[in-house]
Amino acid sequence: MRSLDLAALLAAASPGGSSCLTSTTPLEPAGGAHMSVAPAKFAERGKKGGVYAYEQRFLDGEDRYAVILDSKQSQLNRAEQALAQAVDDGHPLLSRLPHVLVTYEREGRVDRYYDLTLPHRVFDGHIRAGSVDGQQTTQVPIYRAVRDATPANARALLEMSPVTLIFGGWDSSRRSRQGRWRSALVGEIVGFVAAGRDEKGNLVQPRPALRGGARVDPVGMQINVSGKAMKELATGQRDEMSVATVEKLSKAAGAVKAGASMSASSLGLGGIPPTLDQLAGVACDTIIRTHVLSFATLRQMRFGAGPEGDAACRALLAALALNALARSDAELFLRANCDLREAATPQVRLDQRRGEFLEVEPLGIDAADHLLGEALAHAEKVADVKWSGLALRVVGNPDVVSGAVDADAEGGE
Repeated sequence: MRSLDLAALLAAASPGGSSCLTSTTPLEPAGGAHMSVAPAKFAERGKKGGVYAYEQRFLDGEDRYAVILDSKQSQLNRAEQALAQAVDDGHPLLSRLPHVLVTYEREGRVDRYYDLTLPHRVFDGHIRAGSVDGQQTTQVPIYRAVRDATPANARALLEMSPVTLIFGGWDSSRRSRQGRWRSALVGEIVGFVAAGRDEKGNLVQPRPALRGGARVDPVGMQINVSGKAMKELATGQRDEMSVATVEKLSKAAGAVKAGASMSASSLGLGGIPPTLDQLAGVACDTIIRTHVLSFATLRQMRFGAGPEGDAACRALLAALALNALARSDAELFLRANCDLREAATPQVRLDQRRGEFLEVEPLGIDAADHLLGEALAHAEKVADVKWSGLALRVVGNPDVVSGAVDADAEGGE
C-alpha cells in the first residue's frame, strides 16, 4: 500500500487533483461490545438538562438511527488542542507554526490562549478586544491584513494563523469585508443503535434509558446545619466558589428561622440516595470515526506565489491538517463512560476522480511530522513561505477578563 507523500499532496493541491482524502476507523467500546457508551449531550432549546442527538443514516444500505458520540465541532477542537499541546511542549517543528497568543493577568497569574483554541480562531473577540504594544489590535497593520485576506490572496493568514484556513473562521462582527473561511477538515464519531419501527415500517427514534446516580458520605447520609453555620461555611469558601453560588447560599441561610436547620448538600456534604435521574449510556453495534480533508476547498485559495507556489502552500496546509489529525486520533479521549478503542486499522482513501480511489497508509505521528517537514521546506523554497512561530502577541483587555464567570456545565461536548 502506498504511503502518503509530498508528491501526492502536491498533485491533490493542483487544479484537477483529488477532491478529498477520507479516513474511516471502526471503533468499539473499550470494555467490550456488551458495554454502553455515553454520547455527547446537547442543550435542547427551551428545556432543562441535556439530550442526545439522533440522526437517521444509512449503514450498508439499511436506514438506521445513529447517535452522535463526538460532533464535527468537537472533533476539530480536539485536533486544535493536539496542535496547541505540541506548541506548548516546544515541538521542534510545530513550534514554528505561526500563531496568535492572547494573555490575561488575573489573580496573580498569567493565562495564555492561542488562536488554535479560541472559538473564532484568529477573528476571535479576545484578540480583537486586546492590544499590541499599547495599540488596539484591530488597528495594527499586520492584523488588518489578516482580516482583509481573501481566497484570491490568503498569504497573510497563512503566515499568521494557518489553522484558520484548515479549521475555518468567520469574522462575523465586522461591518464589511467579513472573512468567511469554511473548514477544509471535518470529522465526527457516530454510533449506530437499535431502533424499532411503527406500524407503517418507519423507524422510531430510540428513547434513552435513565441511570441512577448516588453519593455515599461516611459521616452521614444527611447533614443539616443551622442558618448561621451555613452562612459561615459558604462565606468561608467564597474564594473557591462563584460569587453567585455564595450569594444564593447566604440568602437561603438568612431565611432559616432560629432553632431550625437546612441541608448542607449544596456544599457537597451528605449523601445522595440512588435515583434514576440521569441519561444512561447507549448500546451501539457499530461505531465509526470519519474524517474528510477537502482538497477542493484548499484549491480555492491563492497565495500570490504563482501556480507552483500556490500548490506548495495548499500542500503545506494539507500536511498541517493531517498532522493535527494524526495527533488527535492517537488520543481516544472523549468523556466519562465513553472509553473507545480502535477495532481495526483506519482505511484512508485518496479520491482519484470518476469513482476511482487510491488506498494509502494511515499516518502516525512520526510520519505526519516527516510529511509536514517536507511540505514546509518545499513551500519555503518555491513560495518563500515564512513560518517562525509566534506571529502576534496580544495583551487581553482587563475589562473582559474581569467579567468572566465560569458557568456550571454538564459533561457533554
